[in-house]
Amino acid sequence: MIALLHCEKLYDLVGYQLRFLWISLMCGRYRLSRRKQAIEQYFETANEAEWEPRYNIAPSQMVGVIRQDAAKPERYFSLVRWGLIPYWSQDASTGHKMINARSETVADKPAFGEPFRRRRCLIPADGFYEWQRSKRIKQPFHFGMRDDSMFAFAGVWDRWRDATGQVVESCSILTTTPNSLLADVHDRMPVILSSECYELWLDPGFRNTGVLAEMLRPFDARLMRRYLVSNRINSVSNDDAECAALNNSGQVPLPLGEAAD
Repeated sequence: MIALLHCEKLYDLVGYQLRFLWISLMCGRYRLSRRKQAIEQYFETANEAEWEPRYNIAPSQMVGVIRQDAAKPERYFSLVRWGLIPYWSQDASTGHKMINARSETVADKPAFGEPFRRRRCLIPADGFYEWQRSKRIKQPFHFGMRDDSMFAFAGVWDRWRDATGQVVESCSILTTTPNSLLADVHDRMPVILSSECYELWLDPGFRNTGVLAEMLRPFDARLMRRYLVSNRINSVSNDDAECAALNNSGQVPLPLGEAAD
């Protein structure tokens, strides 16, 4: 679930409503703290977009995705907006509700069905965050690989045009049931694809939804680890290495409904 957004006082009411919605979603914050050269090498991509290390990536921001050229088997890294706007949507605000897609129903949903069959992507990361709620307290955790290596979420993307013809490309992260590492924190987790699945997942010509669905299983918890992080991650205005640092300071978790500054 996502941390509370920092809103100006004028928009307190609207901000509270958005925070209440987003706190129940998964996945809503993650990090990609490698530089573009490391991303290029790990995922074998070309045509690199500019990328600086990020530690607190949030919905509606521009995020890095990996797609495959439809004409040749070449991967490229580019930036799209997080929060899928269906090509047929009348309003870009639709994307605020589309940061995640449930893997169990993605093939059947009007917004996600065609992207799932034709426009899939990898969303590279090296960690993500979830908040454990206990009564009225929320405690942020960082989740990642045991060896701190990069990995990729299963994503879908779409291309939307506004009334002036301006193109906006956007994406969603697929979710599934949690593995044993996440089960006591949240009832969903992002789909982390095995590297053996990358080729078929990225192939825009591969449309066997049954085979694709088999890829969308909870990732092996034995290959992952988690640890506590500080309340610094709660504010989207914070985006530095401290957001992902182990919290051994004894900092008290924030009450629900209260945001970090």
